[in-house]
Parts: sequence; structure tokens; C-alpha cells
Amino acid sequence: MASGFCLAKTVSFAIRHIYVSAGHNFYGRYGQPADTHGVTEVSRVRCRAGWGLEGDRFYGYRPGYRGQATFFGWETVLAARRKFRSPRLAAGVFRRNIITEGIDLNTLIGRRFTLEGVEFEGTEESRPCHWMNGCVAAGAEDWLRGQGGLRARVLSDGEIGVGSFELRLFQEVE
Repeated sequence: MASGFCLAKTVSFAIRHIYVSAGHNFYGRYGQPADTHGVTEVSRVRCRAGWGLEGDRFYGYRPGYRGQATFFGWETVLAARRKFRSPRLAAGVFRRNIITEGIDLNTLIGRRFTLEGVEFEGTEESRPCHWMNGCVAAGAEDWLRGQGGLRARVLSDGEIGVGSFELRLFQEVE
């Protein structure tokens, strides 16, 4: 019997920011200094199935890559500002693509969901690395464990943008 997916629920939430970066500052650079590629904030981004977000460093990285798009909670940005006494800490410093508000991203691990008609599959936590201690604050790597964001595959083509939306969450059925 073939399996498929059906709509499980919808959740109202917001996309606060979208970032892309043309190059890697930290990825693959262990034991080396960070590179200097900036992040660019965009109001909309084109998503391509199996490729990722156009203009981003992981776009077309490799087939089936689990981090074609990364999500990060606005609530975590605000908590980090308080925790590290850094009220101007920018969301882009975390180098995640899509900053969301109003959803627990960990609940999307292993799940399919759509935003503005674009389908994603949450693959795993976007684990913080030792670089967070330098670009956020000392202790940030440990503090961010369990709230480092979500890595996802892009399963369909389309565009997403900043604003308030409904996230459609699916569940597998047989």
C-alpha cells in the first residue's frame, strides 16, 4: 500500500527576516579564522526543490542535503539578547536563513510543512557550533543547544516572503 501525506493542522506564525549569504564564514573552516562573507537581508526568496534558496551559500550544495534552508526562532533571538546583555544583537548573526515567530521549530523535525505554498521537510536541529561563542557571546554554543533552529530540505519550487502566514503541517498516512 502506498503512503502519502494529509494535512494535520495549520499554525499562524510570522516570518520576521530572511537572510542569504553568498559564502561560508564558518562551515568547513574548523581550525581556521572565520571568513568575511556578510548576510544579505531580503524580503522574498525563491526556493527550488532539491536545491535550496537562490543566492544562498548552500544553494545546490549537494543532492539531498539536509540543510538547504535553515530556520531560527525570533523568540530565541530575543532571549539571547537578554541572556548575553546584548540588546542590539542582530538576528543575522546566527546565520540562519528564515527567522520565524510563533512556532516551536523543534516540532517540525521529521515533518513536512508548507509556507506560502512551498513545501519543506524538517530534517534536524541546526546545531550551534563553537563559532557562536565568538559571533554571539562566550557561552552561546552551550546555551543554544536545543534551540539552534531547524535544518530543512526544500521539496517544491516557489517563493516565500516576510509577513504573517499559516504554516500547514502534514502527517504521513498509509
